[in-house]
Parts: sequence; C-alpha cells; structure tokens
Amino acid sequence: MKVNIQIDTQTFVRFWLVMIAFVLAGFMLYSARTGLIIIGSALFLALALNGPVGRLAKQLPGKSRIISTSISFLAVVLVLGVFLFVAAPPIAQQISKFAQTLPTLVDNATSSYTQLDKVIEQYNLRPQVDQAVDSIKERATGFASAAGSTLVSGVGSFFSFIAAAVLTIVLAFLMLVEGPMWMKRIWALYHDKERMDRHHKTTTRMVNVVSGYVTGQLTIAAIGAVFTGVTVFIISLFFGDVPGNLAVPAAAITFIASLIPLFGAMVGAVIIVLLLGINAIGAAVAFLIYFAVYQQIENNFISPTIQSRQLELSPLVVLAAVTIGIYVFGIVGAIISIPIAGILKVLIEERMKESRKKSAKPETKLHKFADKLKDIKDASTS
Repeated sequence: MKVNIQIDTQTFVRFWLVMIAFVLAGFMLYSARTGLIIIGSALFLALALNGPVGRLAKQLPGKSRIISTSISFLAVVLVLGVFLFVAAPPIAQQISKFAQTLPTLVDNATSSYTQLDKVIEQYNLRPQVDQAVDSIKERATGFASAAGSTLVSGVGSFFSFIAAAVLTIVLAFLMLVEGPMWMKRIWALYHDKERMDRHHKTTTRMVNVVSGYVTGQLTIAAIGAVFTGVTVFIISLFFGDVPGNLAVPAAAITFIASLIPLFGAMVGAVIIVLLLGINAIGAAVAFLIYFAVYQQIENNFISPTIQSRQLELSPLVVLAAVTIGIYVFGIVGAIISIPIAGILKVLIEERMKESRKKSAKPETKLHKFADKLKDIKDASTS
C-alpha cells in the first residue's frame, strides 16, 4: 500500500526557514555565551542582594534605591577588603617559611637519592632509570618552551576575568537600581488582572528561591568558617609550630570555598591542610580528621535544615544540576546551577497547577449546568 504525501512549496519553504532560524539563533547564543554568562551572573547577584537593598531603602529618609544599593555594595567590598587584609599576611608568612625550609627539603631529598642510587647500582637498574630521566627531561624541555606562551595567555585571562567581574558588578548595580521601575512597566502591560497576579506570584516565588538559596549558602559558609577558625586555633595550641594567626585566613578560605556547591569545601580543606602541613604534619592530620567529621554533620544536619525549606530539591537533582553547570559554564555554573534548578522547579509546578485548573474547568461548568437543569426540573415539578 503506497501513501502519497503532497507538500506545497510554501509549506516546504516555511519549514526550512524555521529550521535555519533555529540554527542561526543557536549559533548566536553560542557566540554570545560569554556575554550571557556575565549578564546571568549580574542578574543572580542582583536577585541575591535585592532583599537587603529593598529593606535598607525603606529605612532611608528618601527611600532611595541608589543610596541603598551603594551602601550594600560598599559593605560587601569592605568585608572582602577586611578578609584580604587580615588573611594575606599569615599566608605570605607561610609561603616565606616554606621558601626558607626548601633548602632543607632539598638536602633531605639528596640524601635519599644517594641511598636510592646505591640500590639502583646493586640491582643493575641504571639503563631503565637513565631512560626514564631522559624522557622526563624531554617533557620538561617542551613544557619550558610553552611556558612563555602559557604565562602570556594566563595574564590575559586574568585581566579578562577582572574586566568581566567589574562589568558584572556594574550591571548588577544598575539592575538593582532600575529593577523595580522595569517590573512596574512590565506589569502595566497586562490587561488580564488574574493572569498578571498569577505571573506576579510565580516571579515572586522564583526571586525568593534565589535569595533564599544565597542566604542559606552564606549561612552555611559562615558556620563552616567559624568552626574551621576555632579548630585551627585549637590545633595551634597543641602544635607549637603552628601559628595561631592562621585561624583567620583558614576561616576566610573556608568561607569563600564553601560558596561553591559540593566540592568547594574540599578544595578549601586541601589548601588549609597544605598550610598546616608546612608547619607540622600532625596538625594537618588533625584538621583532616576534623574536616571528615564536620562534613558528615554539615551534609546530614546543617545544610538540609537550612536549604531544604528554600529549594526542596532532591540530592539527585542537585548533583545533576551542578554537573551540567560545571561542564557548561565552569565554576560560575556550579554556583548558579542549584538556584536555576529551583527556578525551573517553580515554573514546572506552576505550569502543572495551571493545567490542572484548565482541565477542571469543563467539569465544573458541566456540574453547574446539571445543577441548573435540576433546579429547573424541581421548579417545574413543584
């Protein structure tokens, strides 16, 4: 049995025009991905600070959003400046100490190499060792030749990151200042009040998800930073080689690293272990034990208690969101992926709720019509 499908020229042209439009749109989005990441990061920062800025604006005499936004950004900059001012000297001191102990480490390595050389000669392993050393030298030569270009590209990437960060802050500032005005204009475009109220409620829920996630993550990071600082200070009392002023930079490192979901705390712990290991291996081991215990407490009690009320996302969804965010947008994607998943959850819930209401309307109308018929019948009977 043959089926003939006839497609007119107009439909064929429209189909391919739509396909070409989709391809061009995808290419444009891919080409503008850096700018979109900057805009998205600025929007994320603006939503996170919108609550404090709004509350502060209500307290000011003129209720100025510009002044409240400026005060909020100035407070953030001051906090970061204090962290850097307090944390930088101890870290620089530890780096200097490592540089001073480096000759001793080299001497120990040399003596170990002497003992190893005897073993090599005893078991006739010289040809294999020489071949391995030659291979390492060749790789080192290639690495050294590429080091210059790597350094130049690294400097360029650093300045690009600074420029992107400044642009993100400026965009977030303007979004906070002009955001309420633009939202009023958007709501004024609606003619259906019921639809506007529904969309306004959905938007408010999405904003609350982002601000709630940021507040919760900051709270979790602050709790972890306090416990880390106290732990490092206590460790310094038991290990005399560990300076007590390492507690503040350890707390600062934990706070900043914990803002990255899932693996951020692990990265911060590795840095702190290295700082402690420069002074005493026992101190590093003690901190590792503390970190393992605290992570169990944070993952099972602190984080679920604080974040579950804000997002209500399962661990599988969180892990999937972070994985996609990392591979698409890098570290920035890891930070914003969880609130984006929360926003999508809100949109899906509202869409399903609206669909249920629409599907229930015909049934309701039918019941009302049946009730009216029953009333008419009863009236005629009486």
